[in-house]
Amino acid sequence: MIPTDILKQEHRALERMLNVLESALQKAEKGEQVSSQVFSDIIEFIKMFGDKCHHGKEEDLLFPAMETKGFSKEMGPVAVMLSEHTQGRQLVAAMTKAADRYSESDQSALADLAFSGRNFMNLLRQHIQKEDNILFVMADQHFNEVEQNELLVKFQKVEKENEACSLKSKFISTLESLEKEFIP
Repeated sequence: MIPTDILKQEHRALERMLNVLESALQKAEKGEQVSSQVFSDIIEFIKMFGDKCHHGKEEDLLFPAMETKGFSKEMGPVAVMLSEHTQGRQLVAAMTKAADRYSESDQSALADLAFSGRNFMNLLRQHIQKEDNILFVMADQHFNEVEQNELLVKFQKVEKENEACSLKSKFISTLESLEKEFIP
């Protein structure tokens, strides 16, 4: 296993949660009862697993390693990924505000939650495709076996020491539970 394999596995979990979010929004928009806790759980997964753990490894480990190989964080593929991480965080902040209002039975909250949620889903799905099929391929081509192993050791250390990463199994359990409820 190489570091980008770990990131790709995490992408699969993120895609699964996007499917849950999409289904939950559709049900709520049809007038079916969707607990505000569902949206809170989805957002917590995105913030902790997706951003603090997954994006943390990219931003703190992979991207700096790519910079040592000549990739710029001001322009080019790494810069695009960093910009999209920022856009994603803004959309998640909007989702969080709307979900809080939804939990207080604010009638306009669902439309706002759906708007920011769908924009986030579109952004993240495209982002994942770019990383899996372009950025990670480029990274793998530029790191030799020793560099891959060194980066893998750093990833493994983060998996143990980073709070969000250390809770990965909890987040996967939450995902599986939500899938049972929302994915036919």
